[in-house]
Amino acid sequence: MGGYIMQLQNFSVNDGEGIRTIVFMAGCPLRCAWCSNPEGQTMDNSMVHWMETEDILKELRRQAIFYRNSGGGVTFSGGEATAQPEFLREMVDALYDEGFSLAIETCGQFNFEKLEPVLRKMDLIFMDLKHIDPEQHRKFTGVDNAVILENIRRTSQLGVPFVVRIPSILGVNCDDAAMDGAFAFLRDNAPTASLEFLPYHRYGENKYKELGMDLPDEGFGTPTQEQLDAWKARAAEYGIHVVSYR
Repeated sequence: MGGYIMQLQNFSVNDGEGIRTIVFMAGCPLRCAWCSNPEGQTMDNSMVHWMETEDILKELRRQAIFYRNSGGGVTFSGGEATAQPEFLREMVDALYDEGFSLAIETCGQFNFEKLEPVLRKMDLIFMDLKHIDPEQHRKFTGVDNAVILENIRRTSQLGVPFVVRIPSILGVNCDDAAMDGAFAFLRDNAPTASLEFLPYHRYGENKYKELGMDLPDEGFGTPTQEQLDAWKARAAEYGIHVVSYR
């Protein structure tokens, strides 16, 4: 088998423990208004290509010495890693059997029953919570958050280390009601999960230009460190453990 990817990014240190390779898989069920990897929204554009599974595995095996010496491994990202479930499962099964440390970054919009066997083979799961309000979530991503909230709840019960990420974007979710709502949900439904804040950035804007897409709204902004520190302290009041892989 094989599937559509954007790239294999070696020597990453921001998406799990140690030195890692990120497998950026194409396709995504969301259309986030701030997306930093717009080329990953579909499998049909100039930045996406087909790659045989065995060729990917060969490249990952070449990096194994770096994983072993740093406590690192492979992280599946996107786009959305779960958008090609059979392709994902084929890579995960092979790497798991060979003893690689595995992590996944997901938007959470997936069929839990279908993906549960894959999730159980992870050493670390990252899942986004983009907005706690379903209508605001639909406004900014194209879908409501019902499936995502349920998948956060169910994933927290797997016993796999789990980090919920909040992309923190002025003009979207950086207000007390949205943050308190997210913290309360995690406290009540995913008490074993850690929390990471991802401040908004505009690093992907050149990709929009190359793809002929409209740029994200100029009104989106990056919170200050003081704002982030205040939310971290507020989350701690809810009993939530805040982490950072940045």
